[in-house]
Amino acid sequence: MVIQQLVTSTEAFEQQFAELLHWDMRTDSALDQQVAEIIGQVRRHGDSALLELTNKLDRRALKKAADFRLDNSALLEAWQRLEPKHQQALELAAERIRLFHERQLDASWSFEDELGNRLGQRISALERVGVYVPGGQAAYPSSVLMTVIPATVAGVESIVVTVPTPDESANDMVLAALYLAGVNEVFSIGGAQAIAAMAYGTETVARVDKIVGPGGAYVATAKKQVFGQVGIDMIAGPSEVLILADGTTPVDWVVLDLFSQAEHDSSAQSILITPDQAYAAQVVTRIEAMLPAMERESIIRKSLLQRGAIIVCSDKQEALELANRVAPEHLELAVAQPQEWIDEIRHAGAIFCGAHTGETFGDYVAGPSHVLPTFGTARFASPLGVYDFQKRTSVVEMSARGASELSAVTDTLAQSEGLFAHAQAAAARGGANDRAPIIDNAPSSGAVE
Repeated sequence: MVIQQLVTSTEAFEQQFAELLHWDMRTDSALDQQVAEIIGQVRRHGDSALLELTNKLDRRALKKAADFRLDNSALLEAWQRLEPKHQQALELAAERIRLFHERQLDASWSFEDELGNRLGQRISALERVGVYVPGGQAAYPSSVLMTVIPATVAGVESIVVTVPTPDESANDMVLAALYLAGVNEVFSIGGAQAIAAMAYGTETVARVDKIVGPGGAYVATAKKQVFGQVGIDMIAGPSEVLILADGTTPVDWVVLDLFSQAEHDSSAQSILITPDQAYAAQVVTRIEAMLPAMERESIIRKSLLQRGAIIVCSDKQEALELANRVAPEHLELAVAQPQEWIDEIRHAGAIFCGAHTGETFGDYVAGPSHVLPTFGTARFASPLGVYDFQKRTSVVEMSARGASELSAVTDTLAQSEGLFAHAQAAAARGGANDRAPIIDNAPSSGAVE
């Protein structure tokens, strides 16, 4: 068996479905402790801890913290080493990502109510953002573009990027993407120590306001531990795709989309749901035929066996109900009329509509960020976007009339909560009220008539 096959009409289905969606998120106490120690070292000792940890964990021989910095010339040289087709691919992807995210820009607003009070919301960009980019064997230039570009569109003034270079192995595509994105603070630091440096600051790495970007277990654990000191985008679980198919999309396309997700790692999840039993059988047959030719066969095979599934359901409505229960990171509507399905999708990180819209386009060039909520968190979370790099500040300006007319109800509500100074502060601005504020022998200053 390459992938398990489930049928919703069987008695065992609900148990099988629950097991399929289960992902062990138990805390690894040893990992937590190790990460906490790394963070503590960086907080206490700054650059010296970064040097020691980086040299040890990434097998490097750096002498001083200044050697962490990858200046613009290093990024430019990486860009120049690329073949033209790679340069052009990065440029096209960057342009499409920028165009999409420019449409997410929000603006400050205000209005005046019937009492003459001015109320509004001010939109402002975060001042300093940190981006973690995987390096070494796991190198993702696409993640550079998908994180940095929304931040720049939002108006973030300063973006710092950390990217590990174990054994001094820097990835040219990653460095070139950083050059193209216009990042000028890049440090060759990885792991939990990089997260700690961005969260708390060192002599070389100034602290940031928010940290985004993918990473392994150490990075995810570190992000969780520093949350509160800085903002974070999310704690991501294994990547996942759910395909709803009506039998009209070519079987091989669907198989390759399942493979595309599975090849990330053995914990990734690929699920197909279809009411067409014959189509499901064809998919299984083609999986078995096509898998041996895949370059990452072993990873795909393990992923499909451990967490993949082909589910045969009764009809379209049941397929949609199951999809909403999964709340997948990626949802493909591999159906003839996707617009007839999409309105019933309540939970998904990203929806890919129609046979031609493979999830792979979303990973690279479609436009929306590929940083998406995983493990069912699409029930309450959203894709990374411009709004993740902006703050919303409420603005309130009371008129004399507004303060006078709203003081009494504010007084009443404050007293009901036992917050009597609140009540008096309202009464002081209320003009003639039934209960005057208690201000003994206090000089009047700037009273509002």
